[in-house]
Amino acid sequence: MKRLQMFGLLNKDMEILEKELYRSVQGDDPLLTETSLHLLKAGGKRLRPVFVLMGGKFGTYDLDKLKRIAVPLELIHSASLVHDDVIDDADTRRGEPTVKAKWDDKIAMYTGDYIYAKALAITAELPNPRIHQILSKAMVEMTIGEMEQIRDFFNSGQSVRHYLRRIRRKTALLIAISCQLGALAADAELEKAGLLYKYGYNVGMAFQIRDDLLDLRGTEKQIGKPPGSDMRQGNITLPVIYTLEDDRLRGALLDELEQIREGRAGAGRAIDIILSGDGISRAEELASRYIDKALAALDKLPNNRTKGNLRDIAYFVTGRAY
Repeated sequence: MKRLQMFGLLNKDMEILEKELYRSVQGDDPLLTETSLHLLKAGGKRLRPVFVLMGGKFGTYDLDKLKRIAVPLELIHSASLVHDDVIDDADTRRGEPTVKAKWDDKIAMYTGDYIYAKALAITAELPNPRIHQILSKAMVEMTIGEMEQIRDFFNSGQSVRHYLRRIRRKTALLIAISCQLGALAADAELEKAGLLYKYGYNVGMAFQIRDDLLDLRGTEKQIGKPPGSDMRQGNITLPVIYTLEDDRLRGALLDELEQIREGRAGAGRAIDIILSGDGISRAEELASRYIDKALAALDKLPNNRTKGNLRDIAYFVTGRAY
């Protein structure tokens, strides 16, 4: 479902947004323009702009207004990825060299800052102060989430609750406000915007858990980087935490994590240990519970074609049958 092409009604508007994305990072500095375009042209599902447009379908749909939300949210997401790649010392993303790998760490950090600034310049054109308040608060929370991730590198003692709080800040909030702000920009009722926020938040939580699962059981072709990259970078994800709760597997996995931290081992043996337990199935179960909450919020919204598309996305995120 690359870039969600299954939703034919949005294809034309998404093509417009894609061009707007490229145009938005054009500037006076050729290098910053080049590095920003390198990141954007690597692709991605463009989930956040899609959610903005779908949120707009519950009000007075106006692409000219919605693009001033959709483009900045995708830019903010992209900027966070550039910074992530520096922190994680990642050489590839979506199968392409990262900005830090093709240039260097300093260029990558300034590229992320530049993209953030471009995003804020676009949203400044919107008159609704509530939109700015929601967006700025989310950016603060995202930054805290980044700091939490750095602090918890190779922290095998972290709890499930701590992990969930981190992915709420790093992933779920931006997806939640994509749905919410799309509705607000389209002058939808506050109740509808609130329900869309709840839907997006729960889909975002499930999406990140699923992404963490894919890192352990996907192929390099599927995920655009070697499997087990999270562990090699020190990110302790939900399936790892669940496996560490298993007394039969805890010791062996701790040993492997220590060897990975010291650079004496890859992630292959650790992945085998995780797959031998119930950490994967427990994480899948939690992702499904989040999807149930998303669908419960969705059920309270008016029936229209977009509601069906949002339901399709929820099913897609956890790989459920329709």
